[in-house]
Amino acid sequence: MVVFDIGEVLIDESRVWAIWSGLLGVSPLTFAAVLGAAIAQGGDHLDVFPHIAPNVDWEDFLDEHERRYGGFHEEDLYTDVLPCLTELRDLGFRVIIAGNQPAIRTEQLRALDLPQELIITSAELGAGKPDEAFFTGLFRAGELDDPTDVLYVGDRVDNDVLPATAFGMRTCWLRRGPWGHLQELPDDVEPDLVLDGLGELPLLLSEWRG
Repeated sequence: MVVFDIGEVLIDESRVWAIWSGLLGVSPLTFAAVLGAAIAQGGDHLDVFPHIAPNVDWEDFLDEHERRYGGFHEEDLYTDVLPCLTELRDLGFRVIIAGNQPAIRTEQLRALDLPQELIITSAELGAGKPDEAFFTGLFRAGELDDPTDVLYVGDRVDNDVLPATAFGMRTCWLRRGPWGHLQELPDDVEPDLVLDGLGELPLLLSEWRG
């Protein structure tokens, strides 16, 4: 069983940040620089807004952001996603897509017609990563049993690798996107796989299975 995170694993979030930069009146480069600085200092994307627009409530722009974004589009998929998921399915691996997203993203992901047996978001589970309740809900929804039989693929150390490891799952740290490039692993944590893309994953998993 392979469980894939969504943002920066399947979906390139460049449009998300570009739209935010436009709404807040800064260049994409400025937004990206502040986001990178926040991540490097152990922060999150929510830490960007007070620096860029300290006198503006960014939540007032949520509806307009969603209108401009229009949800997940096929062109938002990283190019290695469909080949990887298709090959995993053909090799007999079960595939689940699960990550921190609003419930509206579930139908948008289904519309992309990706090979998978379940798509579920934190909104539907009632808990988000890194909370253990997210993984407990995921295992219940996916009717999963042994965590050691499940590989979780994620780009973030704090939200993906560490909590999935603590839950007993195998982990693949996908080093792409802002968090994948900027975060570092603790000395006592070693993911089962560290990859720069999904192209190698089916072959590596088939070798694991023997």
